[in-house]
Amino acid sequence: MSEFAIDIREVSKLYKLYDKPIDRLKELVHFPSSNAYARDFMALNKITLQVRKGDTVGILGKNGAGKSTLLKIITGVLSETSGSIKIEGTISALLELGAGFNPEYSGIENIFLNGAMMGFNHSEMEKKLDQIVSFADIGDFINQPVKAYSSGMFARLAFSVAISVEPDILIVDEALSVGDTRFQIKCMEHMKKMMEGGTTVLFVSHDINAIRRFCHRCVWIDKGEIILDGDVNIVADAYSDFLKRDYVDAAIYKEKSADKVNQAVIGKRMREENENCIAEIVDFRVMDKHGFVGENINYDEPLKIHVDYEVYDDTLSDPVIGVAIRGSDDDYTCGLNTLLDGYKIPWNKGHNSVTLCFPYGIRAVGGDYFFEVAIEDQTATIGMHYIQRIQKFHMNMEYKCEGRYCIPHLWEG
Repeated sequence: MSEFAIDIREVSKLYKLYDKPIDRLKELVHFPSSNAYARDFMALNKITLQVRKGDTVGILGKNGAGKSTLLKIITGVLSETSGSIKIEGTISALLELGAGFNPEYSGIENIFLNGAMMGFNHSEMEKKLDQIVSFADIGDFINQPVKAYSSGMFARLAFSVAISVEPDILIVDEALSVGDTRFQIKCMEHMKKMMEGGTTVLFVSHDINAIRRFCHRCVWIDKGEIILDGDVNIVADAYSDFLKRDYVDAAIYKEKSADKVNQAVIGKRMREENENCIAEIVDFRVMDKHGFVGENINYDEPLKIHVDYEVYDDTLSDPVIGVAIRGSDDDYTCGLNTLLDGYKIPWNKGHNSVTLCFPYGIRAVGGDYFFEVAIEDQTATIGMHYIQRIQKFHMNMEYKCEGRYCIPHLWEG
């Protein structure tokens, strides 16, 4: 017995794409071994994925990334072009609810039909019949042809059949919005019990927060390849940043995510090239209580930002230091300056420094961010020295809130 419920090794899926239907016939009749009429499309490219028994794994990816192809190969609807796949246990898939239903058959007859398609004999389905009928809760329509059902009734019956077989592996692909609110709640409660009861679950959704709620592990697929596989919050943060930047594919995201910070600007003295330089930033440090912070910061970690600056003209009145935070998509997340806070910075000829404190942490949700820093005039309008992306950092946060910030709060009753 393997520890894995799903063991996929180097699986690829190749499709042949034809511009015209007649090209398929031409290739078959005239040139059986030629690719003259077809273009190759690699839907999956050497995917390797192991899922342990009892795990709940989320799968993220844009439309066309290869998610559905992977699920169909796992369920046996499609066969792989190359590679190997081993499944231990029975599978129930909420992919296309009601696929295989006969519209002329009654609800009862379709229950037995679907049971047979999933490998259950008549007597086994008879034992499950009352449970399925009760869960679907469509009344006397259970004895009517399903062609007379509304879309909601059809989905309720299909969902009930799919989850009633008590599978070892449950595959869910955007199939939870069925029926009315009460039925959706009932579906979610049942799925949660299955997850807690040891059922292995592959959960596919475009709702990133739903993935965070249900899964501890997440796999991000793009253009038929696994981009990232690991802790759900780390993968979800990276995928969110990818979507914010609106890149065509993850390869471009990987290239762009290694953005260069402008630390080199600090080492280059403006005064040496511009004698009219009034002041310049010479050092920027982010520090925790131990005196150091790398590129990873916890959302509730107390921080101090030290800004060192050199003043060449000390005659200015009330100059301003500003520190800003921008998201990976260049969204202006937060901007702070000494003018708005009514703080008078040191302004003596020569070396000066000021410290910005975040006693409760920055509290931004997980993802990549950049610091910016500036020295400005007393109105915070005219910049004397402005450095964009002076330091990149990744905010670490478990799934504790949604939106842009996790604001400190308490609940009272």
